[in-house]
Amino acid sequence: MNKIEALKHERDGLAVREMIAHYAEHGWESIPEADVQRLKWHGLFLRNPTPGFFMLRVRIPGGHSASFQLRALAETASSYGNGLLDFTTRQQVQVRHLRINDVPAVFAKLEAVGLTSLQTGMDTVRNVMTCPVSGISPDEVVETESLVRAITEEILNNPAYSNLPRKLNVAVTGCPYNCLHMETQDLALVPAYYDLGHDRCVGFNVLVGGKLGSGGYRIATPLDVFVNPADALEVCRAVMGLYRDHGPRENRTQARLAFLIEDWGETRFRAEVEARVGKTLARAGVDARKTTEQDHLGIFRQRDRGMSYAGLKVLVGRLKADALLKIAAMAERYGNGELRIAANQALVITNVSDRKVGELAEESLLKEFAYNPSPLYKGLVSCVGNDYCNLAVIETKSRAVETAKALEKRLGESLKPITMHWSGCPAGCGNHAVADIGLLGKKAKVDGKVVDAVDIYVGGRSGPDAKPAIKLMEDVPCDKLPMVLEGLVPYHTREKMHRVRGGGPKKQAANKENGIASAA
Repeated sequence: MNKIEALKHERDGLAVREMIAHYAEHGWESIPEADVQRLKWHGLFLRNPTPGFFMLRVRIPGGHSASFQLRALAETASSYGNGLLDFTTRQQVQVRHLRINDVPAVFAKLEAVGLTSLQTGMDTVRNVMTCPVSGISPDEVVETESLVRAITEEILNNPAYSNLPRKLNVAVTGCPYNCLHMETQDLALVPAYYDLGHDRCVGFNVLVGGKLGSGGYRIATPLDVFVNPADALEVCRAVMGLYRDHGPRENRTQARLAFLIEDWGETRFRAEVEARVGKTLARAGVDARKTTEQDHLGIFRQRDRGMSYAGLKVLVGRLKADALLKIAAMAERYGNGELRIAANQALVITNVSDRKVGELAEESLLKEFAYNPSPLYKGLVSCVGNDYCNLAVIETKSRAVETAKALEKRLGESLKPITMHWSGCPAGCGNHAVADIGLLGKKAKVDGKVVDAVDIYVGGRSGPDAKPAIKLMEDVPCDKLPMVLEGLVPYHTREKMHRVRGGGPKKQAANKENGIASAA
């Protein structure tokens, strides 16, 4: 039994809540190592780069929030933290530099506005994701907000799902534009339909066993199952229960649902799901997703007449508390106070009436949080990096911005929209494996000195024609990245990468020109 399985066997992770007041009184040094781990079930992470201080990860189901909730998070960051917040690629919010003695007050503040950090870490079902414009997009195939709420209510504070073999990432979407990386999820429900001639029956096709992180990108397996919205929760229960009861637990690097799928195969897994549901499930329907992508950045019409939404880029997901307060106020001034967090580190203000759209577009704050960012900034995503995460090997966020700025200066008008994702370690929290250009942090020895470096991946994508990114270059020093990418980006537009997959003589010419060896 590995260390984590042993501590779960000794005491459930949810049970540590009753000890938080004690630790708040006696200080962080009083917390035994086992409870340092258990606190992660409550979204509290003691990070090595900031000894004595905790990061708090707050669950935002589907990324759907309200101005008063984000205001509470901003106030928490400024009153108890270091004034910084990060939006994650799972549509959550991270608050930094909290002391354990302030945690009871922080929890009370969050609970007062309907927020929780419960089960945002360790071996449980993580934040359930959906399209940030679910319920308002005129192109949505099937509604998902109610299902996201139902799954969240099913798993929160429920010991039946607090001791999984590892984490379980779940996403459901009715969006046809691939705004989420569904093929990276342990359990994904994607829009689908049956054509009945006179009408369409809409629902979801089920994918299982996707993952990033250790071992790389495994594209989720189609389970050859179609479920209508009424049955979707029961199917999710079955998948989660099978993983809990039969998932591998010996080696934590091989304990994700993907490894159970590999062991059993799709046929057996589908049969086990049907046995738990208690009926034969329909075979997969027609995938309703398009091959194109839409990140919902910009100003677009909503389903409701006379209303629009505005998707604003939060560069690499980091912002200051006072900026978030201003965005919350803007959502109230121009909309109805509703805000959505997108997986590409953006914020969506909804329900902006036609008479206010022009005024919103002229807001000075939108110079920092643009609805029409430049081609590189638009697709720029980054994990936290080693300034706050003890897993990351390099600093990522400021490096990502500096590199993009240098590239835009070098390439100017020739730049086309492209996604560039940074991950500071193989855990892959920046989703580098599904980006047009992915950058994976590492250390490399150059002229006898150890420096920050990256491996460069190209051509990754999710969606109905998902492809894993291919490692194109390795051990590229970060200080040489602008020069290297200047020679790479023009040869690797999104269209070319999807067609050529990073191969051919142009790739070799780019490598030779920049003096970088291609990976074997």
